[in-house]
Amino acid sequence: MLDFFYYNEISPQERLGPTGRTIEASLKKRINAVMAVMREIEKTQTKPTVVMIQSLFEMEEPQKKPLILEKKLVEEKERVGLREKTNSQN
Repeated sequence: MLDFFYYNEISPQERLGPTGRTIEASLKKRINAVMAVMREIEKTQTKPTVVMIQSLFEMEEPQKKPLILEKKLVEEKERVGLREKTNSQN
């Protein structure tokens, strides 16, 4: 066993580095931190921006007002027309 340490030039008292569990734990912490940042960005930037853009596109179209000439023509058409003849001698 001592030959292993001698040939690989390591000491039995030295730490060999992080283990699989410690690497996994640190990765989970970093992933959770990134997820928290993403949620915060979504709450403060993305959702309000989407709402503002939707409100811009959902505006109602202004009602089209008829021109003055068109208004006169419409009134004339309503006045002119055939009326039924009523017989009061029945």
